[in-house]
Amino acid sequence: MADSRRKKRDECGECCQVAAVVRVDERGQMVLPKDVRERMGLSAGDKLALTTIESKGEICCLVLVKADALVDGVRVMIGAVGLQPKERTNE
Repeated sequence: MADSRRKKRDECGECCQVAAVVRVDERGQMVLPKDVRERMGLSAGDKLALTTIESKGEICCLVLVKADALVDGVRVMIGAVGLQPKERTNE
């Protein structure tokens, strides 16, 4: 049983890690460290989708995903169920 727990922890460790600790300023803003932005391929003006995860009625986790990657992923899922996704508009 300890081996199965260790395996799960190792699998998660490959994708989940603390990349940085950031501070929220008085305006609610935070800065993503340069190395994180570079590794994610973020540039000025890029849009991020913020997803929240709740536990016991409170937000416990925040997930940031490049908005373009989120849209592309949704398009793939829509296509997988046999629907035709609409073309993107520049809104």
